[in-house]
Amino acid sequence: MFLLGQAVGKYQILSNLGSGGFGTVFLAKDVWIDKKVAIKVPHRQSGDFDDLLQEPRLLAALDHQNIVGIVTAERVENVFFIVMEYVKGESLEAVLDREKSLDTARALNYILQILKGLEHAQAASVLHRDLRPANVLISESGIVKVADFGTSRFLEKSHATTVIGSPPYMAPEQFQGRAVLASDVYSVGVIFYQMLTGTLPYFSPNPAQIERMVAQGRCTPPKLRNSQIPKEISDIIMKSLSPEVSERYQRASELIEDLATAGEIDHKATEMEDIRRRLKAREVPKKAFCWHCRKPLHARSDTCPFCGERQ
Repeated sequence: MFLLGQAVGKYQILSNLGSGGFGTVFLAKDVWIDKKVAIKVPHRQSGDFDDLLQEPRLLAALDHQNIVGIVTAERVENVFFIVMEYVKGESLEAVLDREKSLDTARALNYILQILKGLEHAQAASVLHRDLRPANVLISESGIVKVADFGTSRFLEKSHATTVIGSPPYMAPEQFQGRAVLASDVYSVGVIFYQMLTGTLPYFSPNPAQIERMVAQGRCTPPKLRNSQIPKEISDIIMKSLSPEVSERYQRASELIEDLATAGEIDHKATEMEDIRRRLKAREVPKKAFCWHCRKPLHARSDTCPFCGERQ
């Protein structure tokens, strides 16, 4: 593993940005062009070289502002690493650890950016399989980028057959090694739920227990946890979290479309209309008189009971 200050080819290691199950990421400087980059060193360095190239090849097929970009892949002194765009900012996980939950407008902004990156990946038949706040980066300028495609695969068949992911964010079929594009949409739904409520739809220290809860699909609607969430948004999240694949959004583009529609609803106008209806219901009907004999009528009478004239 690299040491701080170490020169690795033309890269100087500046700091350790973090380590996950599949690799360690370092902040480095390309001394040739004086630019900061992120270097990811996979933990597993042995095995077939094509396996090591899988993630950089997949990233090379994706080019979108909401996906962390790749610069190149290199092997220096028998250490293989991926050189990626450095995103100056913090992870969504760090934001949620600090703020617990976000207001609807901010959460919607972040989730739409995540979905746009996912939509681009899905157009290339790419499954991420590990979408979670730790793998979402937010730059200082507010640009959201999906990161860590180390567990991703091209969807060459109907589904991916390996059980990979983080249990609280995994769709029911993902626990069975049957991940499809809608599985990533489910993970986005969990992230959205967490951003708005400050909690996960399902959680247990036991992954098997999470699998059972997810399969049953009995989570509390987010609006019941946070009354400030518009009902339309709450319903969209619940559809994203459907345990049945066929009842869920199949692609990120479908979810983007519904969120755009929900965002166009003028909730203030809707509230005013509701207020008007309630006030109207409280109104005391005005007294009416027969046009012919001028005697008082019942408020809802259409015939005068005195002279028989229709009103």
